[in-house]
Amino acid sequence: MNRPTVLLGMSGGVDSSVAAALLVRQGYDVRGVTLQVWEHEDESVAVSKKWQERGCCKVGIAKHVAKTLDIPYEVIDTRESFRKGVIDDFLHSYAQGITPNPCVRCNERVKIHGLIALAGSRGIHHVATGHYVRVHSGHEGLVLRRSTDLKKDQSYFLYRLNPAWLPRLLFPVGSMQKSEVWHEAEALGLPVDELKESQEICFVSHGDYRTFIEKETPEAKKPGTFIDETGAPLGQHEGIAFYTPGQRRGLRVASGRRLYVQHVQPSTNTVVLGPEEALYRDCCEVGELNIFTSSLLHKQTEVMVKVRYATPAVNATLQPIDHTALRIQFHEPQRALSPGQSAVFYSDDKVLGGGIIQPF
Repeated sequence: MNRPTVLLGMSGGVDSSVAAALLVRQGYDVRGVTLQVWEHEDESVAVSKKWQERGCCKVGIAKHVAKTLDIPYEVIDTRESFRKGVIDDFLHSYAQGITPNPCVRCNERVKIHGLIALAGSRGIHHVATGHYVRVHSGHEGLVLRRSTDLKKDQSYFLYRLNPAWLPRLLFPVGSMQKSEVWHEAEALGLPVDELKESQEICFVSHGDYRTFIEKETPEAKKPGTFIDETGAPLGQHEGIAFYTPGQRRGLRVASGRRLYVQHVQPSTNTVVLGPEEALYRDCCEVGELNIFTSSLLHKQTEVMVKVRYATPAVNATLQPIDHTALRIQFHEPQRALSPGQSAVFYSDDKVLGGGIIQPF
């Protein structure tokens, strides 16, 4: 009897490593692949480094796991598509006064998309990753659901998956608690004492994103004027690319009150500052939709919404504007909504879809 084949994206992290072990145990013919999206690791130096010292794709660990499990493994260079689909978008967005989410774009345009395309070219039906999310059958077909371990749930980063991909996707750790995953990692012989969760954007891990923007696009450093809510000047800023809603540090504006970035105005190269209470909004519009539940586009719907990965979902009402945009009316005002960030819609643990917050 032929074993079903699955192409597994292996970042070299704990989760995808454990996913590999689970799939082998479940009887799959596992083919491991790392989509190299950023710099190649220097293997001559890596011996003296801790395995999780740099980058989101730890090739050394992935190779070790593949060898341990006796599965084929390869590295595919996808840096060009990552540059176009993620980094260029990141830089362009900030230059336009928009706050992007590169991890959302990476999964949509490079990682999951790349794995699906590669699997298709090789006649492989199943694609798997180590993400904390689930695909379940419901009365309306396959649905994307939050992971069992809600603290590790990554559905916020995966809401832009093409619905047509769902029948092909496997998420082996999506039904596990993180503590169970660590236990499996120890059984694989991984250096769990050295491994830690990545909390940073892979291509800006040495320094903050502002340093990266200045290095990649020096023209972004275009000074302009800080203004208050009435339009009165408050001082000079370094360039709209370096400011996001809710920011307080680094403004260097002398004032008798605490000021926060409210929003930026690209057309006038100005940054609007104001008090913290002015950061709260009770509504916004979202575009660039990716919808799993089509009824959202046709009728008013009560949902839960996450406007950031690290913040809880909140109650809101969705109102369709047209087939390309929705209006979110929050039941309680939300702080520092940021154009360019994602708003993801839920019903219990079911992912209904989401979109990109539009400029106000």
